[in-house]
Amino acid sequence: MSRGKKVARARSEWTDQQVSMLRKLYSDVQAETIAREVGRPVSSVYNKAFALGLKKSAEFRAAQGQLRAANNVATRFQKGMTPWNKGVKGSTGTHANTRSTQFKPGSKPHTTLPVGSYRINRDGHLQRKIGEASGSKSKRWRCVAELVWVGEYGPLPAKHIVVFKPGMRTTVLEEITLDRVECISMAENARRNHPRTKSPELGRLVQLKGAITRQVNRINREALERAQGASA
Repeated sequence: MSRGKKVARARSEWTDQQVSMLRKLYSDVQAETIAREVGRPVSSVYNKAFALGLKKSAEFRAAQGQLRAANNVATRFQKGMTPWNKGVKGSTGTHANTRSTQFKPGSKPHTTLPVGSYRINRDGHLQRKIGEASGSKSKRWRCVAELVWVGEYGPLPAKHIVVFKPGMRTTVLEEITLDRVECISMAENARRNHPRTKSPELGRLVQLKGAITRQVNRINREALERAQGASA
């Protein structure tokens, strides 16, 4: 590992003291406050909490809900008030406040996660955001398991993928290590996931279903041929 990579890794690692403080505060304290206390970005706080399986307490979520409700009441348009754009056509963008908050070309929604964020995709794999490129999602998000393998061995060979070794799949960031993953061909992956491989009993049922389908198709085909012969 190069010196630059070692320094970057050292900066990104959490100390035991920081982890202890995160465990103590996360359930009932806002992430922004915790970030200031431990001296890390807010996104790092969320990512580490996710990796540790930490959750906000029910009391904290209830308090946040009450705060949002109060803010909504305070900023709601009250009966009897006259809107600033009354009688103005095409008013969108004419008010100074509106112009200042308009979505600018090239800007991103506030919900966009920063590069380095983590998420679990619909297939149950932990992914990390690697860029902001448009188009294919693979240019923005990649599975952590794949990143771990590529970081050690380089680009994937053609028609190959990175998978967890049998019985070693996990979504815990710290547990996704090189000894848990392997690079296999797509053909091998298909073989492993074939019903006969995953469950002999299920494989037999798939075969039986296929046999029944073929028989039904044959009966329908013969009935159609008889009907066409009778009408000739």
